[in-house]
Amino acid sequence: MTRYPLLLLLSVSFTGLVPGQTQPASPSLSVTGNAEVRTSPDQAVVRLGVTQESATAQEAQRKANSVAQAILASLRELRIASKDVQTSQLTLYPIYTDGGVEPMRREPPRIAGYRASNVVSVTVNKMEQVGPVVDSGLKAGSNQVEGINFGLQDDTAARQQALTEAAAEAQKKADTIAKALGLRITGIQEVIEGGVSVVPVMARAEMMMAKSDLATPVSPGEVTVNATLTVKYLITK
Repeated sequence: MTRYPLLLLLSVSFTGLVPGQTQPASPSLSVTGNAEVRTSPDQAVVRLGVTQESATAQEAQRKANSVAQAILASLRELRIASKDVQTSQLTLYPIYTDGGVEPMRREPPRIAGYRASNVVSVTVNKMEQVGPVVDSGLKAGSNQVEGINFGLQDDTAARQQALTEAAAEAQKKADTIAKALGLRITGIQEVIEGGVSVVPVMARAEMMMAKSDLATPVSPGEVTVNATLTVKYLITK
């Protein structure tokens, strides 16, 4: 008769040592805060290009290089630092004939000439210089303005403001939901940054001829900075 109490005692002790048991998770409320901050740009990247054609590759390249050198000289006259000017694209490729017009007598395409292109990217740190940079490039012989990107030299302050506003929105959402459900926020369990992105202003420009004495108008618009935060709040009744 003494074995049964012993067996019962052992069974109870074993049950109390079952591994892997954890306390129930604390109730929580997850919300996402988003913010968008707009600010005026203080930097622009202007892409000036030139395209030249000729019967030979050497001559096409020589003509393109000559205009590119003139563009660089015009930029130096505007006191644009050499570190802010770089060649972003350099191409040379053949121009082919269509091979004839009669379907039954088509000939293989042949090289009719060559096209050389040179694109110079100019970083402008003074907004009032963007228009003169475009104008000087056109007067120097550029026949392409591939676009202007407006951005920020230092986006730290804008990023911090966007994150602050995203956190405030998350807190406001949590307070509203908790109040509606009769809950009380007791703390923060987790914060996840969803990312901060800076969206520059991209201005497209068609090819402009430098025959006009009117200055090129430039409207930079505003740079957009987006931020997202997900916050998990601890709650109780």
